[in-house]
Amino acid sequence: MITPAPEKRAGEPARPPAGPQTERWSRPGRRPADGRPSGLRYVRPAAVLAVLAAGLFAAVVLATAVGVVALPYGETARIVFAKLLGLSSGAAPASEAIIWGVRMPRVAAAGLVGLALATSGAAMQALFKNPLASPDLIGVSTGGAVGAVAAIFLGWSLVSPWLMPAAAFAGALAAAALVYALGTRAGRTDIATLLLAGVAVSAFGGALISLLYHFVDDGVLRQIVYWLMGNLGGKRWEHVLAMAPFVGVGAMGLVLFSSELNMLMGGEDDAKAMGVAVERTKRWVLVLVALSTGAAVSVAGIIGFVGLIVPHILRLVIGPDHRWLLPASGLAGAAFLILADLAARTVFSPVELRTGIVTALCGAPFFLHLLMKRRELVRWS
Repeated sequence: MITPAPEKRAGEPARPPAGPQTERWSRPGRRPADGRPSGLRYVRPAAVLAVLAAGLFAAVVLATAVGVVALPYGETARIVFAKLLGLSSGAAPASEAIIWGVRMPRVAAAGLVGLALATSGAAMQALFKNPLASPDLIGVSTGGAVGAVAAIFLGWSLVSPWLMPAAAFAGALAAAALVYALGTRAGRTDIATLLLAGVAVSAFGGALISLLYHFVDDGVLRQIVYWLMGNLGGKRWEHVLAMAPFVGVGAMGLVLFSSELNMLMGGEDDAKAMGVAVERTKRWVLVLVALSTGAAVSVAGIIGFVGLIVPHILRLVIGPDHRWLLPASGLAGAAFLILADLAARTVFSPVELRTGIVTALCGAPFFLHLLMKRRELVRWS
């Protein structure tokens, strides 16, 4: 027997259609009520954040314990805890020197770079309303590459070890500023124009780098190619301290704009109707992404796919609310890049791969999977 659908009473809101929720890019707050107390909706995101934080610490311990000289995990965890809290670990001086003086700077640099790229990727996907968006769209990585290659070409890297990161950072910010200027007319930033401007600036930067290849000898060319692959080897606490303020300001700034990003997911007109300063929000998000990503590129070179795959996966796990998505992406991005760098230096030991190669090997198949899914959706729409 077929039970007839109940009639809609006068004044009763329309009921949502039956079936699973398939839309992952809807604005938070527009889901049908599930009858749960309002406080319970925070339980799952908070639990995911706790798991990601524990996973990040486990990745730090694993990456600092594994190496040519293997160290016990318990001793490694005790040293890391003690150093973070400013206490005495009571461990052997040799172990403490290996963990905190040699391995931990590289691990910390990897974590900061992963955090910067993942949070920037989550913000860019919200701004472009596209799961295939990443920080590379606004030309930051290519601009940083042009600055670093120019510093190598001019011999600045031989004058001071800080001139090449400084040139890369300046190039990244200059590229982002150029893309923003090209995509803005009469005080309004058009997202489609911004995307095209980013593609054009990236292509022009790549052409400049290819041009410089013809005017350098083999040793300098090898140095340029290695930098472009993305590498975290040889990083010291000085690199971490130089990068941390910019990454921290960029990531925290994006978290402060999480509510605005949530509203922008429903469209610019709806966001304006709810009082969001749309153009101001877009401008600040681009500035913060450029600041954070530029600092990461200046230290680690070009490391792709972190800003693409990590936010996309976390969006499926934790939902589209950027108040939770941005911190979760930062934790997961840091852990992912730490583990990728660990694989780069241990899988083919004593040969050490570039970290960017490992992230590309992980990210390229995932990117192709996303493209195939989108093609299927277009076919059946």
